[in-house]
Amino acid sequence: MSIQTQTITAETQASIDTIRAEVASLHDELVRYGLVVWTGGNISGRVPGTDLFVIKPSGVSYDDLAAENMILCTLDGAVVPGTPGSDRSPSSDTAAHAYVYRNMPEVGGVVHTHSDYAVAWAARGEPIPCVITAMADEFGGEIPVGPFAIIGDDSIGRGIVETLRGHRSRAVLMKNHGPFTIGKDARDAVKAAVMVEDVARTVHISRQLGSPEPIPQQAVDSLFDRYQNVYGQDPTGALS
Repeated sequence: MSIQTQTITAETQASIDTIRAEVASLHDELVRYGLVVWTGGNISGRVPGTDLFVIKPSGVSYDDLAAENMILCTLDGAVVPGTPGSDRSPSSDTAAHAYVYRNMPEVGGVVHTHSDYAVAWAARGEPIPCVITAMADEFGGEIPVGPFAIIGDDSIGRGIVETLRGHRSRAVLMKNHGPFTIGKDARDAVKAAVMVEDVARTVHISRQLGSPEPIPQQAVDSLFDRYQNVYGQDPTGALS
């Protein structure tokens, strides 16, 4: 849908305002968990029921991020003119996020970080093996590596979709770059970003001590099913 044909009703505007506030606030979590440095990294959130998403502006300090400077984009990655933040340039990863939203309609949030241990695995071009129950729970198996891609067009997005489509993992390590995560909404994708760094660190440490023991596939399947569908106060299941 083009910018010209977007219809922003009062109900849609309320949804946009909600996503703007949520995406702006969630960037604090990337700082809290040490997943980003300087202005690197980004979060986006799909506006439910529309062909729109909200993403952070490029090169803006995390201290200066606010709902009003989040940028509203169409699913082709174009900034919607005349909306708050439209005078700024969106994140350099906007085309990648847009490609994911166009091709994975179940995804409601995308996150990119430069977290130390996950980036180290990406630099080696090596998947993180499923050797701890936290990985089985959260990702349903190994965290895969996506292809090397240049920033600026939708090449990264294509790599994310090609790697994660049909895969239980909500995280991919883009080779020589770093982790991208997806979720049913922006908060879910941020949780995956926090967890991928946690397991990347733990598995790295375990390899310094010796050879980690893989978890049998049947146990991985059982752990994943329990965590996604039983664990917690309000389980909602994995992306489908």
